[in-house]
Amino acid sequence: MIETTFTPVSAALGGAMIGLATVLLLALRGNVFGATGILAGFLSPSSSSDWAWRAALMAGLVCGPLAHFALLGEMPPVEVPVAPWMVLVGGFLVGLGVTFGAGCTSGHGICGLARGARRSIVATATFMLTTALTVYAVRHVFGGL
Repeated sequence: MIETTFTPVSAALGGAMIGLATVLLLALRGNVFGATGILAGFLSPSSSSDWAWRAALMAGLVCGPLAHFALLGEMPPVEVPVAPWMVLVGGFLVGLGVTFGAGCTSGHGICGLARGARRSIVATATFMLTTALTVYAVRHVFGGL
């Protein structure tokens, strides 16, 4: 059985940091904090200044675990409790969802909801329902693969 651990302090701090980053990005650059959009613009930027902030954000994603290692002497634990093929299928499905949903969970769930965008409300409700059904299926139908 897959055990889920919840750490409210680190979750609250992480959420506050994501919220602050989102507000700063929108206030200072006028950009929405959607992870897949940021990655897409990093891979094919429209200008060098557009690429620079995206590169800085991507570097931060890499440096976060390294900072954890520097402070605590160990890498943050990462557990992927499913088979590698499930990760590949999940990644493909997420890619389809991002394409057809015109954005990712971070773009819709964090920024779109805050702006009151109807399509983000529908998209986030769909993400949450699909997640709940997937967790139920993995834990109770497939026996906690």
